[in-house]
This record gives sequence, structure tokens and C-alpha cells, in this order.
Amino acid sequence: MKILVSNDDGYQAAGIKSLIIELKKISDVIVVAPDRNRSGSSSSLTLDKAVKVSKLSNNFYYTEGTPTDCVHIALTGLIDFIPDLVVSGINHGPNMGDDTIYSGTVAAAMEGYLLNIPSFAVSMGNDNPKNFNTAAKVTVDLINLYNKKKLSPTLLNINIPDLPYDDLKGIEITRLGKRYTAEPAIKGEEKDGETFYHIGAAGKPNENGPGTDFNSIKNNMVSITPIHSDLTDHQRIKNIEEWLKK
Repeated sequence: MKILVSNDDGYQAAGIKSLIIELKKISDVIVVAPDRNRSGSSSSLTLDKAVKVSKLSNNFYYTEGTPTDCVHIALTGLIDFIPDLVVSGINHGPNMGDDTIYSGTVAAAMEGYLLNIPSFAVSMGNDNPKNFNTAAKVTVDLINLYNKKKLSPTLLNINIPDLPYDDLKGIEITRLGKRYTAEPAIKGEEKDGETFYHIGAAGKPNENGPGTDFNSIKNNMVSITPIHSDLTDHQRIKNIEEWLKK
């Protein structure tokens, strides 16, 4: 089995290091990851210049680009084979609810999915996590299950509680929850007549009841949410058709 690994925290991050160690026990691993933290870059591609790719060691590359650049370049030019799976992570914090729109971790997996490769986005379900090895082991468990029961190209958003492996309470298939509106931007320094702002913190969980990813993490369970790229609001099509009628 061959697995392409990327992330958005950068190739030197603790999460991707733990993931690589575990994945190498069950597969051939090739890594193409950003050269620095690119969190929040979503599905952006670098189109205004060429993206530099550097080789760290055999089957290990880092780039100046975004997570989406990394996976796109790997699958369409850098490597000469089609991997069986794309795994993005392990993210240093949750990617639940609205987070998935902004997440570079999810975006890297989404790029694999868009290029017809089954893809996993793997994130720690809590801030400031320590138990990356737990998430890596859960990822291996899911890959072993995938090898026994193949899925058509799909994208799974996986969040894992920051707990020792034996303390996990199980796995739930969930839907995305929803956060409250983000905190206001924070005004920073003013210099030479210019004003600088920091992006405010993400909103706290709002829609977080049973069946949501937030609820699973709260109950110390692994959350798996199948997601896709279709942003169409199917339930509103008829409503908008009526709105347009004269």
C-alpha cells in the first residue's frame, strides 16, 4: 500500500511526525508538506508564481506552497504512481463544524478526493494536544479497516479526542456541527499610518448536540464525518426558483 501524507502545520510539526511513524508500519509513505505553518489556508492554490519543492530525504519533500499545492503537485507531477490513500494531518487542534471551510488540513484531503483518491483528514479534537500517538493509531486502525472493506473515493473528516488510546470511548459517524460567529478582529499596532489586525478566535460551538462532531469529542469518542465538495444548498433550490418568478 502507498500513502501520500501532507498537513497544514508544516513538515516539522509533531503531528505529522507521529503519523509518519505509525503509517510506515503498514505502508509505503511519501510526504509532501508545507515548509511552515499554513493553517487556515483552505483550498487555495498558488497561481501567481512557481512553487519551490525541496527534497529532505527519500520520499520526503517540502514546498513553499499551501497544503492544496502540496497534494496537487504530488499527484499531478511530482510522483510517478497513484497512491492508494491521501492522509492529511495530524492537525494540532480540531477541525469540526465551520472549521472545515478554512482548514488547510481538510483542504489537502479534499484535493486528494477531487483527484479521485480516497482521503482522510485527521485532527486532534482538542486545542493544545499532546496525544498525537493516539490519533496516529486510530488512523492506522481505520486504514486497516479500509483495506478489508474498500470505499469508493471518499473524504472522511476525522477528529480524535486528546486522550490515551485506551481511554477512547469508541467511534461515531457524525455530521458537522456549527459554531457561533467568530470573535471580532483584534486591532494591533499602527505603523507609518497603516493599521494591523489579528483575526479573532473561532466562535464557540453552537449546534453541538447528539450526532454532531462536537458532541462526539465532548463524550471522548472519535468523530468521523463524511464530507464532499458539493456546496449546493439543495433544499433551497425550489425556494430560489420561486423567488425568481415574476
